[in-house]
Amino acid sequence: MMDTNNIRAYSVLEVKAYDDDKREITGWATTPEPDRMGDIVEPMGAKFANELPLLWQHRHDSPVGTVRFGKATKKGIPFTAQLAKLESEGVLKDLLDMAWQSVVAKLVRGVSIGFRALEYSFMENGGIRFTEVEIYELSLVTIPANASATIQTIKAMDTAGRKRAPSLGVPLVNLAPEPKERLAGGAVKLLGS
Repeated sequence: MMDTNNIRAYSVLEVKAYDDDKREITGWATTPEPDRMGDIVEPMGAKFANELPLLWQHRHDSPVGTVRFGKATKKGIPFTAQLAKLESEGVLKDLLDMAWQSVVAKLVRGVSIGFRALEYSFMENGGIRFTEVEIYELSLVTIPANASATIQTIKAMDTAGRKRAPSLGVPLVNLAPEPKERLAGGAVKLLGS
């Protein structure tokens, strides 16, 4: 039996311009074309809240901003997303900056909707046609399945008011985990023990 509560559909990003202060991107969240799995999400059957979380790689513990979807059309569902920006140092700032820099440097080129299937049917090619879905998040993803959904623009205005070429990237922050204290035999000491 298919888990209809945690399904994803993907799209590719196309960066045309960006602005560091707004950290805003626009594009297509999903289109009615088959994705790499052979599945189709019908845009006209999508339901979604006015504002939803923008996640990093579908990790529910890694929100990086918010997204608003436009009116669904037969062509697809447009979106405008804004990545959060923090001044205070820490792990969250590192994650937010890494996500933004990855999009600007074109290292992360995909978006993906997370949704719950409400109505669907199996197609002869083996794929699934989702005719009614509830979208609950949009994620920035490295490897997309739907090559037709794209990020069309990245809007930002850096503090000097200069526009940068979209091909210039910024080094990514390495989010290496902190080393854990190892006890005899390779056991890991848990916090509070």
